[in-house]
Amino acid sequence: MEKIFKLKEHGTTVRTEIIAGLTTFLTMAYILAVNPNILGTVMDRSGVFVATALASAIATFIMGFFANYPIALSAGLGLNAYFAYTVCLGELGGQADAFTICLTAVFIEGIIFIIMSLFKVREQIINGIPANLKNGISAGIGLFVAFIGLQNANIVVANDSTKVGLGDFSKPDVALALIGFIIILILVHYNVKGSVLIGIIVTWVLGMIAQAAGWYVVDVDAGVYSVFPNFSAGLQLGGIANTAFKFNFAWAGQHLIQFIAIMFSFLYVDLFDTVGTVVGVADKAGLLDEDGNLPRVGRVLMSDAIGTVAGACLGTSTITSFVESSAGVAAGGRTGLTAVTTGVMFILSLFLSPIFLAIPSFATAPALLYVGMLMISSAKKIEFDGDIADTAAAYMAMLMMPLAYSIATGIMFGILSWVILKVFEKKAKDVSPVMWVVFVLFCLRIVSLVTNFS
Repeated sequence: MEKIFKLKEHGTTVRTEIIAGLTTFLTMAYILAVNPNILGTVMDRSGVFVATALASAIATFIMGFFANYPIALSAGLGLNAYFAYTVCLGELGGQADAFTICLTAVFIEGIIFIIMSLFKVREQIINGIPANLKNGISAGIGLFVAFIGLQNANIVVANDSTKVGLGDFSKPDVALALIGFIIILILVHYNVKGSVLIGIIVTWVLGMIAQAAGWYVVDVDAGVYSVFPNFSAGLQLGGIANTAFKFNFAWAGQHLIQFIAIMFSFLYVDLFDTVGTVVGVADKAGLLDEDGNLPRVGRVLMSDAIGTVAGACLGTSTITSFVESSAGVAAGGRTGLTAVTTGVMFILSLFLSPIFLAIPSFATAPALLYVGMLMISSAKKIEFDGDIADTAAAYMAMLMMPLAYSIATGIMFGILSWVILKVFEKKAKDVSPVMWVVFVLFCLRIVSLVTNFS
């Protein structure tokens, strides 16, 4: 242990690291319920569960052994919503097995991320994006994730007159989701470990009570399923056959511009989400050097990239570093042993698949609302009194993501508005070559949209 993780050098012990790893798992285990609920709208839910658990374990093991950091990884919130709702049900709504196209995009994005990690291209991209736009994108994703949560619990519903409206508070899913959200907030206030997971479980238990009492009525034809786990069906691990290695390279080649736009959105959000999360967690753990840089950052990003490729092969959306790793750091985690412990827990969770697959969407909605709240906090870092190009870019990204129901659209509007305004301000020199390339790609994307609609 000492030779692999250098425990003494980091001032920690095996016991502390294991406790920290368990803490991290408890704070992020909700993803094992949330991800199948989101991707399950377009894929096999049991297959998504297995893929999520295995890909999370693989990526987290690599982070622990290869990078030696106490950081866990799993399917990123926001990216899974973009995968299911924006692309599969939106842009590709009429396409059979649309999820195979998204898995192809995630796979190629992971390969590109590996290459970028090898040749250090990531620094050029990061330095080329204005800070305001980065913060606007983070806040916009937070709003988008929260909006998904509101919809999953029917707190916000479709309205013919106003497009969206308030749901029926007499319905159990609406009431229980709001109660669950309040429970999470109370637990967070009292610094309870695993507050998000506890909130999901309590909401789920309340749902079972509501079903037993006759308030929550099962109606399979209407898409309302029993919230009680079905152990008679076994571990339900065979669904992985419906998700693993389901790629569609033929479609990608035939619709290259549209595919590149989809793939780039996965890549962009994965890149900045990873960098922001890793630096934040490392700073909290005191692992940054005197210049504020992160040692072995290439290994960190490589772990993320390999995890994404593995996830795409198994059948889940982009794997990324989780900010919940900070909970393990707060519990004393300082080395990769913390991550390895979390990875072991992901493997063990496979034997609890009937439980995770029975958790309804209204029980995971509170987690989405809470994570959205954390992400939108980036808005306070936005400078609204500076360069109008920087301000407008952040604003458009934050505005368009939830309202256009697309992370990609938010990024596109943010970058296009920033570059155009910089040109009219006669500050074109501030636009890096990388940003010009991205600008051209999004211009081509608009041309393809106009062509499709005409």
